Amino acid sequence: MSVFINVLVPIVVIFLAGFLLQKKHLLQVGPVSAVALYILNPALVFRTFYTTEPDADLFRIVAFSILFLLAMLLINKLIGMILKWDSQKTSGMTLATTFMNSGNYGAPLILFAFGETAFAYSIIFMVIQALLMSTVGVYIANRSSLTAADAFRVVLKMPVFHALIVGILCQAVQLDIKESYLDAVNMLADAAIPVVMIVLGMQLAKISVSSLDWKLVSMGTVLRLVISPMVALVFTLVLQTGDTLSAVLIVSAAMPSAATIAMIAVQFDSSPEIVSSITLVTTLLSVPSLWLLLTIFGV
Repeated sequence: MSVFINVLVPIVVIFLAGFLLQKKHLLQVGPVSAVALYILNPALVFRTFYTTEPDADLFRIVAFSILFLLAMLLINKLIGMILKWDSQKTSGMTLATTFMNSGNYGAPLILFAFGETAFAYSIIFMVIQALLMSTVGVYIANRSSLTAADAFRVVLKMPVFHALIVGILCQAVQLDIKESYLDAVNMLADAAIPVVMIVLGMQLAKISVSSLDWKLVSMGTVLRLVISPMVALVFTLVLQTGDTLSAVLIVSAAMPSAATIAMIAVQFDSSPEIVSSITLVTTLLSVPSLWLLLTIFGV
């Protein structure tokens, strides 16, 4: 019960604040999301990569992300072939079950549950997922008219990508940044997580579910909340990640579907009803499922 009260409830309360803010029409999600996208998240990413020296764990996170993506793409492809899904339905299910909310849900949860070291891992994983979501995710949603090169151009326009490159370069050359400037970066970076949590609540308030296809939603929910952490467990064993990193990767993989991916599905008309439904249901059911998972980890 302590996991639920001390870890999950504080997070849900912040989500609820954003949800109610949007429902009351006090503020639109666009401007708040833009502040996080163009200012706060890049500051957090820059700080993470500027202060993180490349090591074996960094390469394990990258390898895990690629292996996990390929595994989920394969699983959805096989299920789609067996159940004879059309291409649009396959794309929608792939989007909803492959890309998790590792940023505005996963990162704060890991911070509350496992501490600062685990949080640093989760930020690196979050950045990689954001890059994959903005390339592979956009490509899957619009594969009929979007080339791989077009998807890559999307990444080149992302502020977090620029912050990532600058952070890595500054770390590589051991650039000594004055304390006052680092303090400014820290102020923005520290604001990123609470703001993106509020943004998630606001995004969930905008999801409309007209009629749920319970068969697909149930299958997508099982894939996202049950199968995904199992796949993650296998890859952590293969990659021989340490206890802390393993916990970060498995818990991140157990996150609900990303609200951002629901917006991508709507934008490119890639089964938006299915993706939005799975996003909403997995977010609601993630509270008990993550409670169980964190209890298994002994939090």
